[in-house]
Amino acid sequence: MKKLKMGLIGCGRIGSSKHVEAIIRNSDIIEAIAVCDVIEEKAIKCAEKIEKDAGYTPKVYTDYIKMLDEEEIDFVAIATESGYHYEISIEALKRGKHVLVEKPMALSTKHMDEMIDTARKNNLKLGVCFQNRFNPPIVELRKKIEDNSFTRINYGVASIRWNRDKNYYEQAKWRGTWLLDGGSLMNQCTHNIDLLQWMLGGEIDEVYGVIKNFQHPYIEAEDFGGALVKFKNGSVGIIEGTSTIYPKNLEETLSIFGETGTVVIGGLAVNRIQVWRFTNEDSHPFMNLPDPDTVYGSGHVPLYRDFYEAIVNNREPKISGEEGRL
Repeated sequence: MKKLKMGLIGCGRIGSSKHVEAIIRNSDIIEAIAVCDVIEEKAIKCAEKIEKDAGYTPKVYTDYIKMLDEEEIDFVAIATESGYHYEISIEALKRGKHVLVEKPMALSTKHMDEMIDTARKNNLKLGVCFQNRFNPPIVELRKKIEDNSFTRINYGVASIRWNRDKNYYEQAKWRGTWLLDGGSLMNQCTHNIDLLQWMLGGEIDEVYGVIKNFQHPYIEAEDFGGALVKFKNGSVGIIEGTSTIYPKNLEETLSIFGETGTVVIGGLAVNRIQVWRFTNEDSHPFMNLPDPDTVYGSGHVPLYRDFYEAIVNNREPKISGEEGRL
């Protein structure tokens, strides 16, 4: 099986954990020949972890441009602060590298469109890390939607009731800023919002919403967002997302209600079926799945494999730039 060479840009919280895990567990098809972070110590730690668990040592960089210019890599994975995703993606695409970028792919639709256009013009793959789409219960729900088991989907609800305290925001100055991060909806809630859009049909007609900063006056963005979303197919989405829940994370759930079906998926990372009701069906084996180690779930491993297959088989990744933009 052909191996692809890649570079990891961003070795912070998500890069050093879930991206490194995906690199190690896909070592039969992927080799991370370089890792990059502006804080060299973080890049070194990632390289050491890959060396320990995968048996080879990536080269360490603090300048991603230098890495792109010096290394012969097939693709990059970008796990930096959100506000840098656009700039780094464009530089990589211009140099002929496929790009797998963390959520959100950019902080403006204008930049998202430019990323998509640049990838298309250069015949390159652009994938977005909405890894929860690979969760086994989510895959099962999607099958039910595609085989019309709901008959008609009336509405869906995405509830993200989490806690983020002052210490969380003070760990990094970019958190909660409009320039590099955004608020609860863009950061903490974006995965479940993606799932809601995916299940309800994607194309949106109208949105009615409100955002508030209830108890984090030291950040620029919102800590609560609520919305009613009218989809073009007639279904309705309800979004409730917050980082204000006392004293710790309460839940993240996705609920889909149809004419002949009801599904609620919860757990630590929308990873466990709580309700599964269809005609002659009132349960599912995935009601007893264990929680993953973190709210990031375990989806980066299959996400990486899908992106690899998209490159070698010249097909679209399951979560393309167009899908990530929705």
